[in-house]
Amino acid sequence: MLSISELKSLLATPQKIVITTHHKPDGDAMGSSLGLYAYLIQKGHHVKVITPTDYPYFLHWLPNNADVIIYTDEQERSAKLVAEASIVFCLDFNALSRINELGELVRASEAYKVMIDHHLEPEDFDDYRHWSINACAAAQLVYDFIVNELEDGAMMNKDIATCLYTGIMTDSGSFRFESANAAVYRIAADLIDLGAEHWRIHQLVYDNATENRLRFLGHCLSEKLEILREFNTAIIKVTKEELQKYNIVTGDTEGIVNYALSVNGVKLAAFIIERTDKVKLSLRSTGDFPANEICRRYFNGGGHRNAAGGYSDKNLEDTVLDFKALLTEYKNQLLR
Repeated sequence: MLSISELKSLLATPQKIVITTHHKPDGDAMGSSLGLYAYLIQKGHHVKVITPTDYPYFLHWLPNNADVIIYTDEQERSAKLVAEASIVFCLDFNALSRINELGELVRASEAYKVMIDHHLEPEDFDDYRHWSINACAAAQLVYDFIVNELEDGAMMNKDIATCLYTGIMTDSGSFRFESANAAVYRIAADLIDLGAEHWRIHQLVYDNATENRLRFLGHCLSEKLEILREFNTAIIKVTKEELQKYNIVTGDTEGIVNYALSVNGVKLAAFIIERTDKVKLSLRSTGDFPANEICRRYFNGGGHRNAAGGYSDKNLEDTVLDFKALLTEYKNQLLR
């Protein structure tokens, strides 16, 4: 593993750098990536952000978003950039499978790999790791990396602050999750002092829905919400046909599972959605209920205790049946 002094020495001269993040990037993934990008370009590095896939339209306003390369759109260019990079920053993920085909390119690269992440059980592919499961967001760790690890807080500016605030805000549930402790609020205050317009960021992320998304949300809540009171659990399941009917695009399903969790008495919520190749699950829970354990044990996934995801190779109906069947095993915890 590289020491921080060795990494500082590397970053003291211009490097070819790639920043990448996980499949279907969310606000934290893009906020942390573009925040780090805005810092590194100030230092004279040649930097490219490469995402494995597309990402929600309501994040396209982020500073320097126009410079992002989407791997599925530009595979040859992406492969060349990874092969030529001297450093690859891996943000908001800790297993190369989370970046799909891009993962094998990163694994094969001779570049130093720097992981900045807050998820459980990191894979051992990195040369330098700034990692803590106690951080509410990867963006929080990028802030800490620049200000404390690199001791370069003087380089923080409005673009960096805007991106990192977006990442922290989205992954902390607008500062309402348990992980949003006093230290997080102090960082948020510093980012606001640096120019992050917190009111505008919230508006651009949360008050920027298409008509299709709003109508789809209404359909999910009116027609698809199922409450299992005997398990304090709520389920929303969606078919491919329903996605097509409402012209759903990347980002339109984000956050819908939280509506199910908001039902009085519900301790576990599942959003189960039929995609082209697999059935995807997004779980949310309250208190100490381990949503990530369910995803890890039964649905090829994982995540945080109260926010996790996974997938099934079975069809939608069988996946829902499997999910319901396992609730018996967790009944005591769900009714506690």
